[in-house]
Amino acid sequence: KDELNKISQVKTFTEKPNLEMAKSFLKSGDFLWNAGIFLWTANSIIEAMKEHLPDLSSLFEEGKDRFNTAEEDAFIENAYTHCTSISIDYGVMEKANNVHVLSSEFGWSDLGTYGSLYEHVDHDKDANAIVGKNIMLYDSKNCIVNVPDGKLVVAQGLDDYIVVESNDVLLICKKEDEQQIKKFVDDVKKNKGEEFV
Repeated sequence: KDELNKISQVKTFTEKPNLEMAKSFLKSGDFLWNAGIFLWTANSIIEAMKEHLPDLSSLFEEGKDRFNTAEEDAFIENAYTHCTSISIDYGVMEKANNVHVLSSEFGWSDLGTYGSLYEHVDHDKDANAIVGKNIMLYDSKNCIVNVPDGKLVVAQGLDDYIVVESNDVLLICKKEDEQQIKKFVDDVKKNKGEEFV
């Protein structure tokens, strides 16, 4: 664990462990954080998908004669609609036995969450992180507000909220409930269609 720039075989790969498991991982000191940066050869990932995601693999195998032809785009677009929705982490990395890790420290941060964005944006006197030019907050603290520069936001009385506008969709939720955003997006897809996502 304490050796940087060392390549080691991964004993276990656990995507998004629950809170108790994550705490035990941290306490043990034997685990590294996955930055989600993967390297592989085309042949090795194709073989891994054949072994661990055979349905997905065979779906694309059907189109191998169309790759690098004028029919490739249409085939991939159609095949993609039949793919199981699964991350490479769950589908391959957790199952493969030939995964290695390079332990490193390089100041990386997952800006894929609003909480992490909050940590990297300057804060005003009330600990609000503001991204946008036309935001006016009153009696509000510990919030992140991220809207396009052309949008005016006036908010009052918020504490620990996320306020985000993108593609004419406004999201307002408690920062502590940020993990529910994926559920919100799924509900929007189900109830309102793809146009808002």
